[in-house]
Amino acid sequence: MHKLWASTYKEFLLLTRDWGGVAILFIMPILLLLVITSVQDGTFKTIGDYKIPVLLVDNDNGEVSATIIEILAETNSFDISHSDAEEKAKEAVFSGKEQLAIVIPKNLSVSLQKKVDQNVSGILAKFGLEENSLAVSESIPQKEIRLYFDPASQMSLRSSVKNGIDKIISTIEVRSIYKAFQSELGEEDVFGDEESIFDTESFISFQEILPTKNNKEIIPNSAQHNVPAWALFAIFFIIVPLSINLVKEKNQGTFVRLQTNPVSYATVLGGKSIVYLGVCLIQFSLMLLVGLYLFPLLGLPKIDVSGKLPMLYTVALFSGLAAIGLGLLLGTIARTQEQSAPFGAILVVIMAAIGGVWVPVFVMPELMQLLSKISPMNWGLEAFYDVFLRNVDFVKILPKISLLLLFFILTLFIAIIYNRNQNAV
Repeated sequence: MHKLWASTYKEFLLLTRDWGGVAILFIMPILLLLVITSVQDGTFKTIGDYKIPVLLVDNDNGEVSATIIEILAETNSFDISHSDAEEKAKEAVFSGKEQLAIVIPKNLSVSLQKKVDQNVSGILAKFGLEENSLAVSESIPQKEIRLYFDPASQMSLRSSVKNGIDKIISTIEVRSIYKAFQSELGEEDVFGDEESIFDTESFISFQEILPTKNNKEIIPNSAQHNVPAWALFAIFFIIVPLSINLVKEKNQGTFVRLQTNPVSYATVLGGKSIVYLGVCLIQFSLMLLVGLYLFPLLGLPKIDVSGKLPMLYTVALFSGLAAIGLGLLLGTIARTQEQSAPFGAILVVIMAAIGGVWVPVFVMPELMQLLSKISPMNWGLEAFYDVFLRNVDFVKILPKISLLLLFFILTLFIAIIYNRNQNAV
């Protein structure tokens, strides 16, 4: 224990002599967290939290176009401005001045009414309820509502707008059919006003059921996603300075001098592990403090850590061990800083990419989803999400933190065996 304490103290002195490096270890992850969360905050808001600017070209000026405009306004999701020509709207959108343009075709209301009347008359004629059915139906050309998107707009925006417009059109068509049936059946009162004989309200609806804690719904937000993700990224980035530290000791001859003392390589690595594990936990604490106190001041959602701190720090502890184990292995194998620094940095980015930090795992190709299962960052991230978002107990995160511990033990074991074989040569 005395040797381990001496090794730990040596690492602490080395780390604290470079205050610039220490500041970078703590400040840069915080800046990264603030920037990423601010940028991504809008993606976690509902569509009603902001309005999409829309250029509307109404060539119909009829009942259908009025209904479309009314429904778009009621959704409170669109900031509607009107344009008098399709070409002007198209040019404005394709040049990036506007995000979206909706062009309603000419005679849409008239054509829709003719088509619905034609279909309803045909159905009633088959039941013998329509006496004056035309032998030859008039051919009515199909109408299309044109949507123009800014070429730089994301596919998620395009899909949500197209789905919304499609729902609006379906609603209008259903209402028109009901109205035509009612008219053909002659259901009118003495004043000429039609009575509603059909219930046009949707029979089937859906409701999102959110997880609850203390009878309060847990609503995911950008803070709950980004704090654990980028805290984990910062923890694993400890690989770079740790591997450089090991390589520098080998190149400067410090490690050779250590070998002259009765100190095992495992003891040397143990001292480094304790110091850098402390750095990882301090990083994580700073991230939590930013999410708790600084985010609300910047207009970002506050993270909820009530009753979760013990499990959060447990996940951070084992994630830190996994990162340190990988850093020690890399520092043991690498011979120069030019090998360890870029390789370590790129390796962390790759693990973050396949681990789900950059892109959700479920949208990845099948092969990448399989690879994500062997990424330590994925194990840590899923464990953090279990605590932050899924409100699970300790037993549920035990398999993931066990994998992180096994990864640390395996990488540490390989590093010790590799060093022993190198010294034996």
